[in-house]
Amino acid sequence: MSTHPWHKKPKSYVIISLVGMLMIAAIFSLDIKGIYNTIIALVTAVGIDLICSRLGKRKKWLPDGAVITGLIIALILSTATSWYIVAITAIMAIVSKHLLVYKKKPVFNPAAFGLLLSILFFQTGQSWWGAFGDLPVWTIGFLLLGGYAVTNRVNKFPQVFAFLSVYFLLLFLMGFVHVGEAADAFRPPFINASLFFALFMLTDPPTSPVSNKDQVIFGLLSAIVGVVIYGFFGGLMYLFIGLLISNAYHVVRSRT
Repeated sequence: MSTHPWHKKPKSYVIISLVGMLMIAAIFSLDIKGIYNTIIALVTAVGIDLICSRLGKRKKWLPDGAVITGLIIALILSTATSWYIVAITAIMAIVSKHLLVYKKKPVFNPAAFGLLLSILFFQTGQSWWGAFGDLPVWTIGFLLLGGYAVTNRVNKFPQVFAFLSVYFLLLFLMGFVHVGEAADAFRPPFINASLFFALFMLTDPPTSPVSNKDQVIFGLLSAIVGVVIYGFFGGLMYLFIGLLISNAYHVVRSRT
């Protein structure tokens, strides 16, 4: 059993930061619907996680991972999303965490997996309201502050820097030669989405590498795949697909 206090564990940093962003976004946007959807996502994610853990006969169960998944889903999905779609998205995310496993760890980032399926099945709107996409630009400071605390705690700076530097460089070059809608990626809510994604999803310890070299490769692959898909197809799926491809690469590499 770990002797570290809960508030010093990496997942606690993530939860505290996400809850803080939830409160800021809800207060500034004056939209209580986001709070309702968050409650639905959390209750569903934690409940399904408990059921799956019992079915899998896990001796120890802590809901922290499910709480993080539920929070991320709620902060990304549009506040206008129907409650049952929020619940289904959370179910798909948690089920993937328990079914798609390698060495007792999830292969794919659960939130990214659930959100991608949600787009494919329900064409869900994803406003990234919890990343302050609809709020004044200065609120990005809160996003960066929480993201820095999380990234520092999980030691993922090489991964984040590799992703963001290549991501924005490629988008700049694509915008320069007028490929797709690359210029839009530098404006809210796309810029908010990319920062939130890099700081809170890309950094997920169970589904990303530990060594600095592998982190850089992971970040580069996520950026390249995401930008290529965005440039040619647009839409909302590019960040998730880039991350899931990197998740799969990480598992394959760990087997060699």
